[in-house]
Amino acid sequence: MAALVDLRSDTVTRPTPDMRRAMAAAEVGDDDYGEDPTVRALEEAFAARVGKPAALFVPSGTMANQVALRVLAVPGTAVVAGARQHVVAYEYGAAARNAAIQFVTLDDGDGMLDADAVAAARRGADFHQPSVSLVSIENSHMAASGAPWSTDRLEAVVQAAGPVPIHLDGARLFNTEVATGVSAASWAAPATTVMCCLSKGLCAPVGSLLAGPTDVITQGRLERKRLGGGMRQAGVLAAPGLIALGQMVGRLGEDHARARRLAEAVAERWPTSGLDPTGVRTNIVTFTHTESDKVLAHLADHGVLAGTIAPDTVRLVTHHDVDDAGVEQALGALRGAPDSGIG
Repeated sequence: MAALVDLRSDTVTRPTPDMRRAMAAAEVGDDDYGEDPTVRALEEAFAARVGKPAALFVPSGTMANQVALRVLAVPGTAVVAGARQHVVAYEYGAAARNAAIQFVTLDDGDGMLDADAVAAARRGADFHQPSVSLVSIENSHMAASGAPWSTDRLEAVVQAAGPVPIHLDGARLFNTEVATGVSAASWAAPATTVMCCLSKGLCAPVGSLLAGPTDVITQGRLERKRLGGGMRQAGVLAAPGLIALGQMVGRLGEDHARARRLAEAVAERWPTSGLDPTGVRTNIVTFTHTESDKVLAHLADHGVLAGTIAPDTVRLVTHHDVDDAGVEQALGALRGAPDSGIG
């Protein structure tokens, strides 16, 4: 019987043997007192990697985003973000509950924001609309088939934001680094804060990091505590994070190549699905299908797990635990999948 191929998310990756050994041997202390040496080492390594003075280890990417909102955004103001960004659509309305802000959502069909639209949102305060206290971007952009930003579009948004701080949701920023050849530090340079996940393509079992100026991260540490994220002997979780940063970034291109193969198969099977395979540059494939439940059931019958991120929107995600044989199995299942009825 063929092995199960899990393309639901890169969060299903399992820690590597090196990570398991590092967890067992990790030197630990009470991180809530700032005494865990392995956590400190991870925070320092990440801060250096993204070019920021300080960093904070948190249990999840959602918590990192929420901490950034609580520190940078002003209650009663607006945060400009793409309508399909994770912080808007996939955190169960946490921002309204945790930060007392409202979103001004912009079109992000290609994964990026339009600079003119950002500027227009900022002018809303002149017309009795909430002032904008933060601009949030996502790079790579999950819902847009993991699309990375372009440097010129980012520069234009930075100019449009003016003095308003920027938060970079870089859950998969290292995928962007590998796909574009532009360093994570360069992508993060215009942002006040940057978040990255260790538990997706980098294979660590738990954790994300938020980096930024020292005073911002000091306040973020307090907000982490308020959100229930104060950890104790967390070095056992930080140790695999150090391996993730040191060993797992360089292999992400393998995931990207496999995702492109899946995208080509999807576009061939469903030409009207709206998927352009050339736009799939990282490890995520999203496409429209009017009977997505039937697609998922068909794939599952052939030993392939997939998921949806919205009604009629299917997602396939490659990662460390999916090899070439797994992709071949998925390709065979896709070729026999049901019609979409689109067009």
